[in-house]
Amino acid sequence: MSELTLDVARKILDAALAKAVEKKLKPLVVTVLDARGCVKVSAAQDGTSLLRSEIAHGKAYGALAMGMGSRALFQRAQEQAYFVDAVNTLAQGRLVPVPGGVLIQSGGALLGAVGISGDTSDNDEACAIAGIEAAGLKANPG
Repeated sequence: MSELTLDVARKILDAALAKAVEKKLKPLVVTVLDARGCVKVSAAQDGTSLLRSEIAHGKAYGALAMGMGSRALFQRAQEQAYFVDAVNTLAQGRLVPVPGGVLIQSGGALLGAVGISGDTSDNDEACAIAGIEAAGLKANPG
């Protein structure tokens, strides 16, 4: 697969939300971006708070912008706070450097990223990974 199709993005979304229901998590927002950073699909479960959509997008966008899952970006922010702050300034504040942004890969190709927000960052990330793997693709959380 060389690009992320809408059908595959929907599979990722549905499987991520199914994992959230299975784990009885707080309401989530799931956003799937293609490799260009364009939204392929995004959905919010009933009861999500106001900024969850922006946070989910920022996790996925940050992963794509930096070429690493947001868990690695989080670690880098702890080690090189000035660098990540400077990059986030260049990105006009669109990076959210915490776990929950996972790169979607197929073979060596980068297809896009999933960002999830609503529960703990670890649970958000687990749902993103579950969604990507359910679509038969490789998840790279960082």
